[in-house]
Amino acid sequence: MFNFLKPAGPRPQSISPAEAVSRAGKGEILLIDVRDISELKSSGKAKGALHVPMMVFQQKMTPGNGELPQGVTTDTPLCLYCAAGGRAGMAAEAALKMGYTTVYNLGNLAQWQAGGGAVEKV
Repeated sequence: MFNFLKPAGPRPQSISPAEAVSRAGKGEILLIDVRDISELKSSGKAKGALHVPMMVFQQKMTPGNGELPQGVTTDTPLCLYCAAGGRAGMAAEAALKMGYTTVYNLGNLAQWQAGGGAVEKV
């Protein structure tokens, strides 16, 4: 009934916490924390996660801009998380618009931990 309210185009995929932990451990996905540095200092970050704050996500992750982490392409599966899931969802949608083909929204750091994922201090 309200399909006009839903954004057109690809949507971020869901991923279970256990699958995210497993796939990140095997190097099958790039785990990205989009929280601010103060949040990382307070609670740590998922072990092995790349920190790309939401404020600079598009600047850092735009393909071809020279700031993209080495080895990352639009075919690299991304898995994003934040504190509650909202910023991760926004970053996931932005990544899809930038041309990334596989993007997951894990939600938040607590879900990573619930899946058995380790947290490291920053």
